[in-house]
Amino acid sequence: MLLFRQQYILVTIILFFFSCHEGKKVEITGELNQWHKTTFTIEGPTANESDTLPNPFLDYRMTGIFTHESGSPSYTIPGYFAADGSAGETSAEVGNKWRVHLSPDKAGIWNYQIIIESGKDIAISEKSGDEVVSKAEGSFQVNPSNKTSPDFRSEGRLQYVGKRYLQFAGSGRYFLKAGADSPENLLAFKDFDGTWSNKEAGIQRNGEAATTNLKIWEAHVRDWNEGDPAWKNGKGKGLIGALNYLAGTGCNVFSFLTYNVGGDGDDVWPYVSPTDKFHFDCSKLDQWQIVFDYGQELGLYLHFKLQETENDDDRHGKKTSIPAALDGGDLGPERKLYLRELVARFGYELALNWNLGEENTQSTKQQEDMASYIKEVDPYDHHIVLHTYPNKQDSIYPKLLGPDYTLTGLSLQNSWEVSHQRIIQWNQASKEAGKQWVVAHDEQNPHYTGVPPDEGYEGFSGLVDHEKVKPYTLHDIRKYTLWGTFMAGGAGVEYYFGYTLPQNDLGCQDWRSRDESWKYAGIALDFFNQYIPFWEMENRNDLIGNPENTNEKYCLAKPGETYIIYLPQGGSTDLNLEDIDDSFSIQWFNPRTGGELINGSIENIKGPGQVNIGLPPEEVENDWAVLIQRDDLSK
Repeated sequence: MLLFRQQYILVTIILFFFSCHEGKKVEITGELNQWHKTTFTIEGPTANESDTLPNPFLDYRMTGIFTHESGSPSYTIPGYFAADGSAGETSAEVGNKWRVHLSPDKAGIWNYQIIIESGKDIAISEKSGDEVVSKAEGSFQVNPSNKTSPDFRSEGRLQYVGKRYLQFAGSGRYFLKAGADSPENLLAFKDFDGTWSNKEAGIQRNGEAATTNLKIWEAHVRDWNEGDPAWKNGKGKGLIGALNYLAGTGCNVFSFLTYNVGGDGDDVWPYVSPTDKFHFDCSKLDQWQIVFDYGQELGLYLHFKLQETENDDDRHGKKTSIPAALDGGDLGPERKLYLRELVARFGYELALNWNLGEENTQSTKQQEDMASYIKEVDPYDHHIVLHTYPNKQDSIYPKLLGPDYTLTGLSLQNSWEVSHQRIIQWNQASKEAGKQWVVAHDEQNPHYTGVPPDEGYEGFSGLVDHEKVKPYTLHDIRKYTLWGTFMAGGAGVEYYFGYTLPQNDLGCQDWRSRDESWKYAGIALDFFNQYIPFWEMENRNDLIGNPENTNEKYCLAKPGETYIIYLPQGGSTDLNLEDIDDSFSIQWFNPRTGGELINGSIENIKGPGQVNIGLPPEEVENDWAVLIQRDDLSK
């Protein structure tokens, strides 16, 4: 699949406003369109990102209040210290520029107030500051968006709406994801300022990938195109090219840790140093922002993994003497400041989730406290998920079910062949508890293998044949993880690469190692987005004689209207039309090659009762998807 991309000429509009209170100049930059990033920069206290008294991140609080002329919506948005305002290019540590971002929901006039207050620990306090050190107010005009798909700015903010799928606020489209969970240390990139590894390359702890040097993403430099983003005289091309490649396969998500100190990679943190939890690296975070902004332009959803199991609480710190856990796992000043800074710098992005942590082991109270604080500081109420070990799910997840808790979904880690069953389990449990979760399958066990590379890549045979696991190939991943998740009513998949195979979870710098798997994911996304109202459908394996939800065959249905049947091993099946006395068309879809719907051995069926759907048009023993629609809907 080829990536359809438009080249845009960035038009930057700069407005100057002098407030009657302080006479502070506000610089407004951006295209001033609906859903687009609009940036407000104001002069405030001059500071160094490493200052301690006062600390520019902790002892000042910048807040922007933005209200549409109609009165709704109105957002209170945290801002941040931005050094000289161009730190991503200059690597500046000192300056007097302070910044807040808005992604406005509506066209029309917006009014704003921007305030910087001072006071000890004021950034993470609910009290008023000791002094207002800068203040400005004004208004500006927002026009309709001029972007087109796949740019998320053409569809609006992706929101949790109490269903199994997230929905775009602008277009109303429901979202299915498929893409990359690996490498987890994607941001351990040599071209980012202040980035290094705390581990010598080649060190391997039991059950983990060997550590590597910082990434350069050399294999994807060729995917960077003239006019694409870069910084500091051409830095960033490898990672920007990697995003181009992934989006070009038809995939639409990538994930990354933003803090892994003491963890597997020990090479990603937002701070000026890995042990300083109160001072952020302005230039590094500006460069992260360039990458994330570009991902959204390409239609790539951002999966923020906020910590990992080695640093989520004191249990690991005491065991390994790593001073890495923020507040020992509690919601204290370190954790609050960390979350506030990430929301301030990246919360305007339209399509993202906040994941409380990879293989999270915090207590229920710590998890809920963290989730509720994210909801408190994030003005846009982005999707909040939790990820934990497969054998911990039945003890951890039930405690967070229901409308009394903040969590809106799960990021599942399970064996590749039980994707279907676990999605059904947690979809049903959350529905019964009164708050439907959005559930995705984002890490495939066995953890040491995950999703394998393509056959022939770096000599790989294509078959995972490990003494501890059942042999499988990427085709099994396609059948039972990808389609198994979608056919269970899951929100999507991300592919994890394990630690024993080429281009593993820590060392990957070449996403082409899984080119075939991305292709199959793009084909599946095309099918669901083009042909069926999946958001109106539910898993009904019982209608095809699979009441135990085994992997023999799957059915997703809007009974009486539309049915999707997936046959991992090909062949045929009966469909129970129950008491429906209507005629239905049957068309087949090839999940290996994509393309148009085609006819099989039977083109029409009629209810009521059990009816056979016939055989696929060719390759009868391979996997097929079958679209069955009531005649008046298939015309």
